[in-house]
Amino acid sequence: MGKKKKQQKREAAAVVEGEEAIAAHGEALRGDFENTRAVDIGGITGRETPDALLRGAFPAFVGRQERTGYELMARAMDEDYATFLTLSGAMTPAGLHQSCLIPLIERGLIDCLTTTGANLYHDAHRIIGHRIREIDPNAGDLALRLARIIRIYDLGFWEETLLETDMLFSAILQLPQFQKRMTTPELHYLLGESIAKVEEALGVKQPSLLATCYRRAIPIFVGAVQDGSIFLNIVKLKRLFPETFKLEIDVNDDVYEMGAVQHYCLRGLDKKMAVFILGGGVPKNYTLQGEPLLEQILGVHTDGFDIDVQFCVDPVDNGALSSCPAGEGHTWGKVSPEGVSRSMYVHADVTAVFPWVTYALMSDPKRARPHRRLYDHRAAALKALDEAVALGRDELLKTIDYPAVTEAYAPAAPAAPAKARKKKG
Repeated sequence: MGKKKKQQKREAAAVVEGEEAIAAHGEALRGDFENTRAVDIGGITGRETPDALLRGAFPAFVGRQERTGYELMARAMDEDYATFLTLSGAMTPAGLHQSCLIPLIERGLIDCLTTTGANLYHDAHRIIGHRIREIDPNAGDLALRLARIIRIYDLGFWEETLLETDMLFSAILQLPQFQKRMTTPELHYLLGESIAKVEEALGVKQPSLLATCYRRAIPIFVGAVQDGSIFLNIVKLKRLFPETFKLEIDVNDDVYEMGAVQHYCLRGLDKKMAVFILGGGVPKNYTLQGEPLLEQILGVHTDGFDIDVQFCVDPVDNGALSSCPAGEGHTWGKVSPEGVSRSMYVHADVTAVFPWVTYALMSDPKRARPHRRLYDHRAAALKALDEAVALGRDELLKTIDYPAVTEAYAPAAPAAPAKARKKKG
């Protein structure tokens, strides 16, 4: 047999072998497909538990995203993960803290909170007797301005609400305990303590988020603290009383403290971590960046978040941080390998789905645990991270120089002296 025929025979055999392999792979896939969950939904009777309805009647599309998100949140709570929750958007004006967050906190199901300053500020309106009301978003903004009504899409409140809330925070921030340099968890713990006393004095029945987190020792981080009205009142007081008003926010220590809390949960408490992200924005990244701070910057080994659930309307293909999925976050060291498979991006408005998810989570009376009170462990958390950083100091010192910078700022070599001319004559 000639070389050409032998080559053709080998090629034909390879084709047959490839086709057989493809067929076998197809059969394996068919077998796997047959083992997947069938869409076989019974009629809703109205007698189902919230858990049974979510698990049984949401088989596809955003509905299945919601179901999977709920299942992951329930798993994190039932398996005693340390749970971090981030909150962005106008969620307290919408009452989401009253309907969802405070009930979850009281059950011991949230351990640490990151939010915007605006959510904490607007929550305080209700404490001093003001109301946020439902309005027509198409009523006309020029007319609303004439009536001095502030609008947040389809919610509104009097302009006086802002002015009186400013007075409330200005009065609190002048108290002696605030006259020092501090991080945002300390600021909000002290604010929560003062707000709780105001609530008691005024007979407020429904507590604020600040007061609730204070009572349960839940750290509240605000990554962009200067971007909110509480801080605007700090600016005012600093200008009015430059000699006596000493409150400053230490942003360096604030970032470090977030890393310390996460390190403490993983190493001090030996707990896996879950993050529940409502919206996106700064609160999302400020929480997730604790992990690359530890591993990439400080050289302290960490594992990342093991469960990651986000509710957000942003598309995931626009490169924005708000919509960055868990897999992308894993490439940055923010989410563990396990967390990639234990993640869900629920592409929906938080206010449309999270109350229902909370109802399902709260419907199991056994889903409760002792409060972890992470704020009470601040000193231990910071000490533990200080010790871990100190152990790796020699290696860290190798990361603080870059040759091109050293060369760029090196002193210029002195110019060679000019040769003296010989005089004639």
